[in-house]
Amino acid sequence: MHSCLFASGQEKITVEGQGVLDGNGQVWWDAYNEKRQRGQSMPETPEELALAGLNGGYDIQPGGGGGRSMQFLRPPLVQFVNCTDIRFTGITLQNSHFWTLHPVYCKNLIISGLTIINPHDGPNTDGIDIDSCEDVLIENCHVSVGDDGIALKSGSGADGIRIGKPCKKIRIRGCTVDDGHGGIVIGSETAAGIYDVIAEDCVFRGTDRGIRIKTRRGRGGQIENLEFKNLIMENNLCPLAINMFYRCGANNTDIVFNQEALPINAATPSIKNIHIMNVRAYGCRASAGFIVGLPESPVENIHIQSCEFFTDENSGISPDESEMFLGVPSIQEKCIRLLNVKNAIFNEVQVKGPAEVFIYR
Repeated sequence: MHSCLFASGQEKITVEGQGVLDGNGQVWWDAYNEKRQRGQSMPETPEELALAGLNGGYDIQPGGGGGRSMQFLRPPLVQFVNCTDIRFTGITLQNSHFWTLHPVYCKNLIISGLTIINPHDGPNTDGIDIDSCEDVLIENCHVSVGDDGIALKSGSGADGIRIGKPCKKIRIRGCTVDDGHGGIVIGSETAAGIYDVIAEDCVFRGTDRGIRIKTRRGRGGQIENLEFKNLIMENNLCPLAINMFYRCGANNTDIVFNQEALPINAATPSIKNIHIMNVRAYGCRASAGFIVGLPESPVENIHIQSCEFFTDENSGISPDESEMFLGVPSIQEKCIRLLNVKNAIFNEVQVKGPAEVFIYR
């Protein structure tokens, strides 16, 4: 179960041109969906059993899906591991079996002018997943996929904390994301931390969320010093979602999604120092914003400046669809909702549509 294009421990890689790399993902998606529909929950085939033997503890690792429980591990279309000085430009990537472009533990990446296209119902077909990498520029890319568009990750749970490779010094500019679950996404694998990120001059059309930060208890990691500016969003469910009660793949739900403050440990995530400026969001179908921290680790120091959010009050979509969460009470207004947030500053922010603009609960 190997990527179509793969490199490990290499330097000075250039992939460029106007060609198409097609993963023929349909056969993988059909097999995965068939297994899910008949309720497979553990390895069955010889290949799955062999992978399970190599991946000790896979059954207790925190995960968000993707076939881990049954060890049906669809590969990314392109993967670089422990590589330095990569330039990936111009190519079209399509029909990926799983995540499309996945650099891991890499430094000095330029990703420019890519077109990434996967069907809207392709499972886990993220566009670009920057995983525990450093010094990355993503510019002028067009992404239309079945899951998160451009995502930053840094490992999950105890294993990610042990390895301790953060995702840092990331710049994203001039990109367009159509459809999918999120435009620019932080997490939900956050164990080693994600920080020093600038995202600017991007457009998100029809994505479920625009700016999306997702984590939960047990994931760990410090998420801080993030700047989002000059963004246009159209027809999202929710343009701004910061969610520390992310539900997908969670175990021990009675603990993980408890609204009581729990003791802080190495697996407690934190989110702080977020600056959002000059965002225009039109047709927000579920709400104008969802910002929910943990009782013991609130979202801290979030500054939203010179932004406009226009909700679609006729969409019929509940504010509960703003994010994938558990343990947070329902509300009825399509407003900006804040819960367990410390030091939130709003300057020149307009929310047009809901009767109540902010709800703090």
